[in-house]
Amino acid sequence: MTDTIQSQVLDLAEFRRALGAFVTGVTVVTTIQPDGSPRGFTANSFTSVSLDPPLILVCIAKTASSHAVFSATDHFAVSVLAEGQKAVSGVFASKAADKFTQVDWHTRATGAPLMNGAAASFDCRTHEVVDAGDHIILIGRVVDFTHTTSSPLGYCRGAYVNFSLSQEALAAAGSRAKVGAILELDGGVVLLDTPQGLELPCGIKLEPSSDATSLRGVLAKLGLDAHLDFLFAVFEESSGHAPGVHVYYRGRVSSDGLALPSASSRVRVVPLGEIAWDRIRDDAVRSMLQRYVRERSEDAFGIYVGDSATGKVQSLATSH
Repeated sequence: MTDTIQSQVLDLAEFRRALGAFVTGVTVVTTIQPDGSPRGFTANSFTSVSLDPPLILVCIAKTASSHAVFSATDHFAVSVLAEGQKAVSGVFASKAADKFTQVDWHTRATGAPLMNGAAASFDCRTHEVVDAGDHIILIGRVVDFTHTTSSPLGYCRGAYVNFSLSQEALAAAGSRAKVGAILELDGGVVLLDTPQGLELPCGIKLEPSSDATSLRGVLAKLGLDAHLDFLFAVFEESSGHAPGVHVYYRGRVSSDGLALPSASSRVRVVPLGEIAWDRIRDDAVRSMLQRYVRERSEDAFGIYVGDSATGKVQSLATSH
């Protein structure tokens, strides 16, 4: 069996396409060269390795112009780009000689450049360099890190992926859109108690908070200071009480971000294991919430795309 596997010749182009089915983030990996100048490149081969000690890794092709620098460096940094930083990704994927003059950056513990506005950043001392075929694996011990609530920039099948839905897409749905949120607070989910049953906070568009018909406006009126993290479901409802395009995010409300005015007395924070499913008025929302509870317990979220009856959950990597 082993001889059979070893004798097979892989189609490298197809192998690359198969690897492209895995959704990754986009990072910029940087260091300071011996002459004091910064060096960096764009990479999506980044992952966590260990929590104790705190280790992360990136992979660098031996044919890359940065290979010699990073294989010898004693420190480096990884900036996980936010959704609005496609241009930064493009700069560091190019062969431009003045990359660092085209972006805003700063330094922390090691002096390696970190991109301003990144979703997260990791400042590292080199822990180990491992030879791995036509690449090296650069393992870093994290000495400092930062993170924000910004949605990360994704990459899949050779194209950028937005984990949140663009304003343009929501606008295109017009008055037929319904934009809602599954918000966690203290181990429970935020539901609204109405005469018709329990509902999720919803509006007809995402922004602005000054518009009472938008999701942000509804949340503001309810006194909920919410952070919307990722897109959770997009589906078309052709029948029922709310036909149109439905878009739901998942997010959270901090305990100190909950300031309930009298108008929001209908807000209920229900433990995930105690949701009264028969009180969820909308069948599609009930099904979506049940998936949320299941995936929350498994710590493995996906994005549902389809209609209220049939669709597909696009899996994302298990969170860490």
